[in-house]
Amino acid sequence: MNIALFGYGKMGRMIEKIAMERGHHIIARIDVGTTEIDYSEMDVAIDFSMPTAAFGNIKQCVENGVPIVSGTTGWLNDYDNAVAFCNEHKGAFIYASNFSLGVNIFFELNENLAKMMKKLEQYKVSLEEIHHTQKMDAPSGTAITLAEGIIANSRYKNWNLEQDRVDEITIVSKRVAEVPGTHIVDYESSVDNIAIKHTAHNREGFALGAVVAAEWIIGKTGVFSMRDVLNLG
Repeated sequence: MNIALFGYGKMGRMIEKIAMERGHHIIARIDVGTTEIDYSEMDVAIDFSMPTAAFGNIKQCVENGVPIVSGTTGWLNDYDNAVAFCNEHKGAFIYASNFSLGVNIFFELNENLAKMMKKLEQYKVSLEEIHHTQKMDAPSGTAITLAEGIIANSRYKNWNLEQDRVDEITIVSKRVAEVPGTHIVDYESSVDNIAIKHTAHNREGFALGAVVAAEWIIGKTGVFSMRDVLNLG
């Protein structure tokens, strides 16, 4: 595949490495300051840019007939607009808060556990996420996805950042140097705790998942998720 990278920071460089190892070609590296973009040779685009740039990148790719995979977080106020634009132009688009194959299995475990805990009101759920100090958004997109998975399958109505409220999921965000990403879902009662945890050891898992998603989306039309890519139902 001919891949265009939107965003050429640490994730962009890791995606480049993984993609080339899998036999693909990086034909464009679009970053801050890029003024001219040629879409004609792109088979697919992978976006790990800035929150302020992601929606525009998605629109431009869809408009030019280029499938796009986006892992940028912090722009989701425009997600519904991106979906509508993609459907209107019969494009192809995948967004995931986290492309790690392991994290997407963790999402499924989280939803199943929420269903099991739904009627056990003695347990209060909370989330903790720990990332490197360069991460710009808080809470992480992955933590928000976990919270939304619990809300959809439980009595909880909303999530909040570091505030203890009834019927809301508290998310605690920590920033620690050189931590790729740790997420903990914890159910606490007066007698015990039940917790599930995912720890990323490096960024390679995120990069691999993004490349796998880019391989999968070729030839498809519509808006998809990693659940589709991994055939998780």
